Amino acid sequence: MGRAGWARSQPCALALAAALAVCAFYYLGGGGETFSTATRRLRATPPGPARRGRALHLLVLFTKAERSPALRDKARAALRSLLRHGRLGRGDALHLHLVTDGASRDIGEGLLRDALSRAAFPHQVITHDVNELTEKLFPIVEAMQKHFSAGTGTYYSDSIFFLSVAMHRIMPPEITQIIQVDLDLKYKTNIRDLFEEFDNFKEGAVIGIAREMQPVYRHTFWQYRRENPHTKVGEPPPDGLPGFNSGVLLLNLEAMRRSKLYNQLLEPATVQKLTEKYRFKGHLGDQDFFTMVGMEHPELFHVLDCTWNRQLCTWWKDHGYSDVFDQYFRGEGTCLIKQQQQALHRQPCLSTM
Repeated sequence: MGRAGWARSQPCALALAAALAVCAFYYLGGGGETFSTATRRLRATPPGPARRGRALHLLVLFTKAERSPALRDKARAALRSLLRHGRLGRGDALHLHLVTDGASRDIGEGLLRDALSRAAFPHQVITHDVNELTEKLFPIVEAMQKHFSAGTGTYYSDSIFFLSVAMHRIMPPEITQIIQVDLDLKYKTNIRDLFEEFDNFKEGAVIGIAREMQPVYRHTFWQYRRENPHTKVGEPPPDGLPGFNSGVLLLNLEAMRRSKLYNQLLEPATVQKLTEKYRFKGHLGDQDFFTMVGMEHPELFHVLDCTWNRQLCTWWKDHGYSDVFDQYFRGEGTCLIKQQQQALHRQPCLSTM
């Protein structure tokens, strides 16, 4: 469950009108300001004849890469598989958002520049400074960090692991949908197919997310489960509620902005009330928040098929749950498949591809 990631139609040129619209998205006003003043863009593919299409926004975290060759290797593997299967529709363009620190920015931009030089579709790269995003996030998520972060304190730097929770308050209103993915993904199908899942959201749903495929939350909700022996919380599918895995997140930002219920759930008092009800203390950031909220308000979530986030980690099989592990882990098909994961803010995992 590592944090950071990059995720059927014909390739075509980027529309001139789309290019102008994108410019408006990121350069608000004559001063070139954006939602992050440290945001910058790599050169996009040149525009072609005007055509209507879809702006596909894909976001990934890429930090501390200068000290992690393994992270750089995962980024290359993810990009290669993304481009191998990527086929966009008429007038579509892929907008890759790279959230990174100063030391990792040049590495990330270099990887993208090399890989995207062979892309068969229009694209654009937008980089965002992780420190500026953290500054915006901290006031929103500070109160929930103590419930969903490792350790006992609330650390400023941990806020970035809650980016998806408050993305709707940070991205400009012109961006209505975005997919956030982990870096340890290998793509087995066209990324555009994943964006089409937004069309399947039911009324009231704001986030698309797949089920957790290990008994993580059977463990985390142990006290609540002991006090409520007939609960479905933490039970395996298809009838149970195993919790969510945030490696692939479809964020309907427009719906998140409109949802009174979702925004109420971000309030410190509401978070406190729910953590007390479910006796919850986690360490997986946004994934814990979405899981807990999903127990109370499942209507906010569009549950993705496991083929969109086929997890390979088997850590919990060897740590006390071998008797029930397969009830969570089984699943067929591989649209996106997880690579080896070893991120410090996530639970350890020693599985490999």
